[in-house]
Amino acid sequence: MGPVFGNVLDAGTGTARIPIALTQLRPEWKLTCIDLSANMLKVGAQNVEKARVRSQINLELIDAKAMPYPDNSFDMVISNSIIHHLPDPLPFLREVRRVLKPNGAIFLRDLLRPETREIRDNLVELYAADCNSHQKQLFSDSLQAAFTLDEIETMVESARLEGLRIYESSDRHWTAERVWM
Repeated sequence: MGPVFGNVLDAGTGTARIPIALTQLRPEWKLTCIDLSANMLKVGAQNVEKARVRSQINLELIDAKAMPYPDNSFDMVISNSIIHHLPDPLPFLREVRRVLKPNGAIFLRDLLRPETREIRDNLVELYAADCNSHQKQLFSDSLQAAFTLDEIETMVESARLEGLRIYESSDRHWTAERVWM
């Protein structure tokens, strides 16, 4: 019998909401969830406890740009909204390639930088209308710090991550994915 799929890394897990949701869909998966924020991981640990999925989710304070895991450790790497926080995402993308098994699955998603200030301001009003001015500014700053599809494609190519489908997945997100091959 071949290896069982289900050893998943979530980079930039935050409060672990996505891995918790995944355990409901895929109870057989084991998720290693890393973040550089001890505060986020503290909330994540409470969420994992509450959801009763501690046997499936391991939270670790780890820098996604320099992971301690051996090469080819994971069947899949997922990450939601870490890339726009990185001044240079290339070390992270190279680490993804290193720790992922050959032909492993990838699902990366993040904000997409709007082409103009007007589009950015419209997105902030659309999605943060009920937020305070500080929260609106944070969202605006995040959109501005995000990358374009061309920039993501160039970085993915530089990291030698092959076979990814990279596309605009909403009016404010891009996605890069590769199914288990």
